[in-house]
Formats: sequence, structure tokens, C-alpha cells
Amino acid sequence: MHLRDIPSVSAVLDRIDWRSVQLPRQMVVETVRAQLASFRSSARNGRQLPTKKEITLKIIAEIDRLNRPGLSRVINGTGIVLHTGLGRAPISSKLATDVAREVSTYTALEFDLETGKRGERLDHVSALLTSLTGAEAALAVNNNAAALILALNTVADKKEVVISRGQLVEIGGTFRIPDVIEKSGAVMREVGTTNRTHLKDYEKGVNPETAAILYAHTSNYRVEGFTKEVSVAELATVSKKRRTPLIVDLGSGALFNLNKFSLPSEPVVRDVINSGAGVVTFSGDKLLGGPQAGLICGKKTLISKLHKNPIYRALRCDKITLALLERTLRSYTDGSPNSTNLTHKLLTTPRTVLRRQGQKLLASLPKTTVRKLGITVVDSMVEAGSGSLPVESIESVALRFNAKNVKPTELAKRFRTQDFPVVGYIKGNRFTIDLKAVLPAQMKDLSGAIQGVAK
Repeated sequence: MHLRDIPSVSAVLDRIDWRSVQLPRQMVVETVRAQLASFRSSARNGRQLPTKKEITLKIIAEIDRLNRPGLSRVINGTGIVLHTGLGRAPISSKLATDVAREVSTYTALEFDLETGKRGERLDHVSALLTSLTGAEAALAVNNNAAALILALNTVADKKEVVISRGQLVEIGGTFRIPDVIEKSGAVMREVGTTNRTHLKDYEKGVNPETAAILYAHTSNYRVEGFTKEVSVAELATVSKKRRTPLIVDLGSGALFNLNKFSLPSEPVVRDVINSGAGVVTFSGDKLLGGPQAGLICGKKTLISKLHKNPIYRALRCDKITLALLERTLRSYTDGSPNSTNLTHKLLTTPRTVLRRQGQKLLASLPKTTVRKLGITVVDSMVEAGSGSLPVESIESVALRFNAKNVKPTELAKRFRTQDFPVVGYIKGNRFTIDLKAVLPAQMKDLSGAIQGVAK
């Protein structure tokens, strides 16, 4: 095939059904040009090219791919309920629908309907937060990293922050406690050692230049063996004696005792507040089960200073986040969340229920599909995800695949490229779809994806 046989840009553009395209026209044109340039380069290098029609169809297929929304729905078969790559805490369809209805029009975000005067956006969530945590005051920003930076910048800009070496953790990506302290404008003063830090280490570390004591809950790992850590209550005594604010970064932020639901324990925000912490920060999209947000609770004098910090305006939440957060907090009707809190529902679904769902799904599939893919229902163990409840695993059930003549990596790709993508994992050289994080309403879609892969 010669270069002259490659279609022109206009010829390809004429074949596109523009009624279905939801992309900037310039982006489509640039994509077509780039694709054609690639084919010309291949021709110059002596490679065999497809026909003119095939080239056109390949480029149109690429436009179709780009035309699909990037934030598409997926079935989470990893078993990780709070999967960062898949959006962490899922939101129930009822809650999402209610919020969409409220925010799709104008909404009283910063407007007091009773007085007719300007209102405060935090009023939608602050009273709920203080009630659930026992704090004097509260505010919300766009994520927990922002919450910690705001707290440190407000309290300790250009001054020292004392922290144990055992808490200089990396949460994930570029979120490292030492880097966060540096970016906040504070100066880090390390005390103790990686595995053992004593109260006397803090007492020696606090000096006239100290503006805050920072306690960072190591939510994504645990050092075991010859260890020693100072509790929040003990640090609160140093904080009170030296008149130095105690900032506690809890990360996951449980609002109730998880043990009563047979889940691994996590520090409860109310308990940390009652222990004497001045400021407590935690995430909205982890154990709380809400949208991405950084929640800050604590003493009124300190929270007021954070609110007045000019940086707060750059970090504050928008109306959609606040609407989702408000309804999530309202789901805690009796101290623990009700059925509208999808994260809690998934985390607490018993293995017996999951096994029943798996067996029902298996029975609904054609026997030829089950045999072809070698599907069995097996017990499994999963983690909550996003650094929450990291040490102890949670009981679950999974579908294990032992397909003949299909490698697990190929099977995983086939599931990811279905009309309703399914993300699973490979363990023991077997592709696996865990049911822990599969929404009950998605079981029919999962069945369809399995049958699609089997074709």
C-alpha cells in the first residue's frame, strides 16, 4: 500500500457520526491527524498497512473509545471496599439521586433562607460533625491531606512541630508526613525512634519554639515486637502542661466502635476528642462512607483560627461534596450508619450472605459457561483498603476461574473490556472476582459480563 492510498483527514471526518460524538471537534481532528501520521510513518518504514477502509474504521474506533466517559461504572471484584483506584467509598444510588436532584438547580449553599442574608456553607455539616464526634467545632475541606496542611499551617507556620519518628509514614502516592509538614510551613522536630518513643521524648522535644505536637495514626501499617508508643491521652497531658496544641491525624476516622460489627478496631474520633486532642483530622471517603473530604474537629478556638486562614478558601468543599457529606452524616441515625451508607453495608455483609449470592449467581449461569471458565465459589480474605483496617483481614467469598486455554492475564483483560467492566485480581495463577465489594444491584450485570467473556 502506498502513501497515496492512506485516507485524508477530511475523508475520515466525513465518516464520523457527529450526532453521537461528545468531544470538542478540535480534539477529534487532532486525533485523526495523529492516527494518520502514525500510519504514514509505518508506510515509510516499509510496514504492511491495512486497506484504506480498514484504516478509516480503526480511526473511527479510536474516536469511539475517546467518546466513552472516562469515569465509567465498573464492578469492583477486588474485594477492597475502599479501593482508591476505583473511587474509595461507594455512594448508594438513592443518596446520589437525592443529591443530584438538589444540586442540579440553584441551592442555598451560602444563603440563609430565614433571614435572607448571606449564610455559611459549613452550616450544612458542622452541627452534624460536632454531634457525632463530641467536638466543640468542626469544618470540612477537600481531603485529609488538605485538612492536615491547613491545621499545621495555621498553628505552626515557621515554628516547630514535634512528632515521633515512628509516625513518619507514607500513606500512599506522594503523601508523606515529613513532606506535608514541610509544605505546611512548619519545621519538623523528630523524637524517639522508629519502634519506640516514650513520653519523656516528647517532654524533652517540646521547647519554646514548639507550636504543636503531632500524632499521626499509622493506619496503613503496624510495627510489632519491641515497640512503644505514647497514647493520645498521655500526649494531651504534655499538651496541656506546655500549652501546646495537640493535632491528631486519624486518617480513616471511625465514628463508632467497629468491633460490634465484627470488624477490626480503629480509634474512634469521639474517644480521641475526649482524650484531649485540640484538632483531629480524618477522611470523608474512608470508613465514614462519604465523598472525598477532609474533616476537622476540635476545640472552638483552634477551629476558628483554621477557618480564618486564607488557605481555607482554596481548600473548601463545593456544593456537591457538601450535599453528599451532609446526607452521609445523616445516615448515622443511632450512632452507627443505616442502610443508606453503602460502605458500611458492604464491609459488614457476612460471609454466609456472600456465599449464598455466589452460589445463586453460579446456578443462574449456563452450565457450559461454568465449565468453560472453570468457575467455583471459594472462601477468601480481603482488606478494607485505603489504609483502613490494614492489619486484620475480613472474611469474604470469591468466584475463582480456571479457564482452559486462557491465561489469567488474558481473562482479566477480557473482563475489564466488557460493556460493564469488571476489575478482579490474580491469585495463585487463577483469575478471581471477589464478591465483598460487588453491589447487590450489580450481580445481574456481573452475570452478563461472565457470559460475555465466555463467548
